[in-house]
Amino acid sequence: MMRARANRHRGEVEAVFDGERRILCLTLGALAELETAFAADGLGDLGARLASGRLRARDLIAIIGAGLRGGGNAIDDEEVAALGIEGGIAAYAGLVGELLTVTFTGGEAPRKADPS
Repeated sequence: MMRARANRHRGEVEAVFDGERRILCLTLGALAELETAFAADGLGDLGARLASGRLRARDLIAIIGAGLRGGGNAIDDEEVAALGIEGGIAAYAGLVGELLTVTFTGGEAPRKADPS
């Protein structure tokens, strides 16, 4: 059965792990899960922590895991840690950046200022 494509306007992204395409989405439940994982005092505190750019490998696992579960994948963080992705750690970090961008900007990348 073919799964639907990711809808960025719903905060979804897709990634291929170990040859299988999966949808990730930071739903409200997934964000609540991350608030707990990061001991954040609300979404503002969570956003500040994520925007700091000081994420550990364990943080990437937590974010990707929450996104996978929010996208309808039954997977725990131990299984997430064992997933392979083409491009290695840079691809994991890029995926987290993309997921956070679509979650907090409604699917649109922030516009850069015109230097002229």
